[in-house]
Amino acid sequence: MTVTFADIHAAAGRLEGVANRTPVFTSRTADDLCGATLFFKAENFQRVGAFKFRGAYNALSQLDAAQARKGVLTWSSGNHAQAIALAGRLLGIPRTIVMPQDAPAVKLAATKAYGAEVITYDKHTTTREALGEQIARERGLAIIPPYDHPHIVAGQGTAALELIEESPALDAVIAPCGGGGLLSGTAVATRHLLPEAKVYGAEPALADDACRSFRSGKIETVSNPNTIADGARTPSLGKLTFALIRQHVTDIVPIKEESIIKAMLFLWERMKLVVEPTGALGLAALMDGTLKLPGQRVGVILSGGNVDFAAVKPYL
Repeated sequence: MTVTFADIHAAAGRLEGVANRTPVFTSRTADDLCGATLFFKAENFQRVGAFKFRGAYNALSQLDAAQARKGVLTWSSGNHAQAIALAGRLLGIPRTIVMPQDAPAVKLAATKAYGAEVITYDKHTTTREALGEQIARERGLAIIPPYDHPHIVAGQGTAALELIEESPALDAVIAPCGGGGLLSGTAVATRHLLPEAKVYGAEPALADDACRSFRSGKIETVSNPNTIADGARTPSLGKLTFALIRQHVTDIVPIKEESIIKAMLFLWERMKLVVEPTGALGLAALMDGTLKLPGQRVGVILSGGNVDFAAVKPYL
């Protein structure tokens, strides 16, 4: 099981006219702060407010008719939940979403508003995978996981495809990393279109399982990390995303909480872009010097804009 650029190109065809072709922004102030020329792919302007819609629609649109009638199940703390909920509504597919009781309120409310059935769970007593697999077996539902699925990865890779089409001759691309769906799709697209370009992942230091996995050569885990970047609280990379990341990614760097918050506020205040903490990880890596790319042309994927204001308020 793998993902190729042909898969990403095919996904782009399925998404044409359905997903938003999100804008690319620049900022002279950001360039001066980071010593590079930056191109921000603003997935906060994607449907459901995050890149996740790309993979969700690409996956659901490929279900056979019988399975589409029965429906799908997924588990997610927020953005993938919303994406499956909306994509399923557009395609007429029933969807059941397993979400933690403490999921960001804005993401929980949006998922319900898109018409999905939401089942909440206590993450301290069970895992979403165990509960989800049990429900899926009982109901005959297809499981569409948040990141470890070839159609999901291919869909996410279309964001980088668009970025490179609009910002040619990039020297590097940076993407946030949680479960690795966006980063692995970004890496496959970038390596095909710009073979000499570097691909970097940025991950919260409090949820550094991908960083450790990249270095150790085996999948490492983390348990309920207390990071403000709720979109990166995944327990580990998936088997597929880990393999693709090891093959195509240059490095993954850990980012401190204070750096995430500083970058997020810069995007809000100076660029007028409402980006959630996870979406600010790539810029944070450059602003605090974790990644030094002087003089380079760098694509930065802002993964989403679904801010849980109640959660971030104490940091403001």
